[in-house]
Amino acid sequence: MAAEPQEEENPKFAPGEVIHDVATVRGMYQNYFLDYASYVILERAVPAIEDGLKPVQRRILHAMKEMDDGRFNKVANVIGQTMQYHPHGDASIGDAMVNLGQKDLLIETQGNWGDVRTGDGAAAPRYIEARLSKFALDVVFNPDTTEWQLSYDGRKREPTTLPVKFPLLLAQGVEGIAVGLSTKIMPHNFRELCQASIAVLRGKDVQLLPDFSTGGLCDATNYNSGMRGAKIRLRATIEKVDKTMLIIRDIPYGTTTTALMESIVKASEANKIKIKKVVDNTAAAVEIQVQLPTGVSPDLTMDALYAFTDCEISISPNTCVIIGDKPRFVGVEDVLRLSTKATVRLLERELEIRQQELWERWHNASLEKIFIENRIYRRIEEAETWEQILETIDAGLKKFVRVASEKPKANDQRVVLRRLVTEEDLTRLTEIRIKRISKFDGFKADEYLQKLTAELEEVADHLANLTRYAVAYFEGLLKKYGAGRERKTQLRTFDVVTAQKVAVANQKLYVNYQDGFVGYGLKKDEKADVICDCSDLDDIIAIKRDGTFVVSRIAEKTFVGKDILHVGVYNKNDDRLVYNMVYVDGASGISFAKRFLVSGITRDKAYDLTKGTKGTKTLYLTANPNSESEIVTIQLSDKAAARVKQFDFDFAELAIKGKGSMGNIVTKQLIKKIAQKSRGDSTLGGRETFFDAVVGRLNTAGHGRYLGAFDTDETVLVVFKDGSYELTTPDPGNHYDVPSIVLLRKYDPETVLSAVYMDGDTKVHYVKRFRIETSTLGKRFTFITETKGSKLLAVTAHPEPVVEAKVQKDKKGDKETEQIGLHEFIDVKGWKAMGNKLNYYKVHALDLLTDEGPEPQRREAARKRAAGAPAPDAAEAAPDESAVAVTAEEVAQAREVASRSKAQLGLF
Repeated sequence: MAAEPQEEENPKFAPGEVIHDVATVRGMYQNYFLDYASYVILERAVPAIEDGLKPVQRRILHAMKEMDDGRFNKVANVIGQTMQYHPHGDASIGDAMVNLGQKDLLIETQGNWGDVRTGDGAAAPRYIEARLSKFALDVVFNPDTTEWQLSYDGRKREPTTLPVKFPLLLAQGVEGIAVGLSTKIMPHNFRELCQASIAVLRGKDVQLLPDFSTGGLCDATNYNSGMRGAKIRLRATIEKVDKTMLIIRDIPYGTTTTALMESIVKASEANKIKIKKVVDNTAAAVEIQVQLPTGVSPDLTMDALYAFTDCEISISPNTCVIIGDKPRFVGVEDVLRLSTKATVRLLERELEIRQQELWERWHNASLEKIFIENRIYRRIEEAETWEQILETIDAGLKKFVRVASEKPKANDQRVVLRRLVTEEDLTRLTEIRIKRISKFDGFKADEYLQKLTAELEEVADHLANLTRYAVAYFEGLLKKYGAGRERKTQLRTFDVVTAQKVAVANQKLYVNYQDGFVGYGLKKDEKADVICDCSDLDDIIAIKRDGTFVVSRIAEKTFVGKDILHVGVYNKNDDRLVYNMVYVDGASGISFAKRFLVSGITRDKAYDLTKGTKGTKTLYLTANPNSESEIVTIQLSDKAAARVKQFDFDFAELAIKGKGSMGNIVTKQLIKKIAQKSRGDSTLGGRETFFDAVVGRLNTAGHGRYLGAFDTDETVLVVFKDGSYELTTPDPGNHYDVPSIVLLRKYDPETVLSAVYMDGDTKVHYVKRFRIETSTLGKRFTFITETKGSKLLAVTAHPEPVVEAKVQKDKKGDKETEQIGLHEFIDVKGWKAMGNKLNYYKVHALDLLTDEGPEPQRREAARKRAAGAPAPDAAEAAPDESAVAVTAEEVAQAREVASRSKAQLGLF
């Protein structure tokens, strides 16, 4: 008999130890990992669609409901109660509870619960108290409609999900990180959610946008229903107090005042912004003062705060919820629809339960009435056994009642019951006491049955009209709990703040013309000259004498080539910076002149502004920020064959072209010298400027209302609702607070403003007409009385303004409506004059009537300006504030029409 082969012992394992192969271990790892991932997703991080709660939040609320007696409980006690259901430590429960309490919806708090604005934490659980809010008690709990499960140790029952009759998930928002996925759902406004649910019930489309408890500004242009890939931008509300003070009133959601101040200090230390001091005065409201040094633009600093600090942040929402025990990515509107449908189902279930309870009460009351009024209780005296008693009562009842399923007999007057009489019903009748029978009042019993019948009819009506009932339910929530829950976050559309545009000029640009180096680190180079201030984010352009140039990112020291002719800061979006140039071609000896823009470049790539032949040399070059032309004197060489050795050349005669254009011939003779004779005006005309009321900015890209073409010294007139005005430069970097502005237009010294205001002391109404007599830019001047309560009612720049006033001429008179021509009521006076009184006993209402007459002339004037026609006269211009209503599209159409006309006439 052959010997059995013996297994070799592996010295790495103990005798008898089970050895698994790699495939088995891999399978175990995969299964265990999936189990763990599923647990984290379903039981910890992601909320359920049914109630919008994570398991820990659900268990906290359930524990608080068990403890609820109307009084506050120590949070430490609530945590202890919750630990019977939640298989994790007290710290996680405490943090989750504080988070719920700070949302101010489900939990009513007492004590120091921290502050989400400042980042201050809550006090220890033994010091703070909580109880369920009335809203939570009304909306979240109902044991009759709750599905239950055993707790983790099997000792307790806990809800699978709570029967929440409200889109709680969208109201509170949630954030969680699981294995392989995460969720980030933004909070939304309570009132808007109620209104949106009502709209869903009525079959209307809805759109939900976030609302944050910290307030601030939100650009939800790319919110995309909170789906994956969405993005929202949040900004702090910054108030410009004066030229040396900015105050931050609200902070973006997700940051704190401490973190915000630290980001400001960090940006200041990095020389990205210039500030003098930052002070946190936050108390009941956020107030962070940013003090500026003298000479620093508050508008530029405001943009820099948005670009370099936490005053602007972006959040990427990701709406992931548990639907059917699986994580799903859906939009917030879909979440609302699912929640609203679930609420309707819960309301229907509650009505059905209520209906069943009412029917049982009606059933019992009817049996009791029949039992007593027909003295059936006397028949059981002769019964000897319990069974005989029940049979006697049952037989007595059959004469007076029947079940709805039984076929009625002729003239059957018996009471119709919804179900059979059970032994439990008979037993209940035997338990009626003699005292109650002796005091039985048939009239009251009938009243009670009528009341139950009315309630049953009401419930049946609600069930038949469930949508109407659900709408009334949400309207009730809005009325009962909506007070004080108005939107806190303002929805705006932000302009993009480019870091290069707002970077502080914290460096000096140097150039070594001889050796060909540029940069901000050449301070110790004796051959280097200072060109201008710059920031470390700028690009620079360097043009050499041979007609080549390169654009590079600024650095401490960069070699761009020897024989540098011009160095400056380069802005690729500047379409007004025009270069005037004269160069001599190396091959032919002919001198050319050109005017050009530099655009469409690649960094560190060499470009040639000339024909590129060997020996080419630049004779004259200037950079003109506003496309200014110039006249130069050209002196020819003494050896030139020309009889006239000196003549003037006007660059205004040249068209502005691209950097690659060859230019026009100036002379074929040898040039000895070129010198500037005079500097001309901008050949591109005034800068056409528009006002975008959405972002509160001026622009030259055609967004918003057309203001006009602005030359260098022209300004913008802004009139505010508080009765003041201000002149500003037409700088696109200026911020304009649109809600506080009543009039914004191009300033004309001949413009007459007509205003109606009420004096705060006397309550008398005044009319005044005046011209702007001040010239200080950036300073506000008040043109109404500065007493407390003074109010500007109407202001216009129309030449013949008319207001409609509802007035009372004497104390006992009736209200009358009159139209008042302000230009006929008072002459033009100084801007400090009080004006003339409106001599009425009382002015009840006042409206400014818009005269549409000059509108066609205004639009025609805009079209003529766009087509290059001469400026209109004052009558044609019709200087009303409505002149800004000419849109960018109309200007573009006018240009297109003008271009076609010129082409047809052969003008170009």
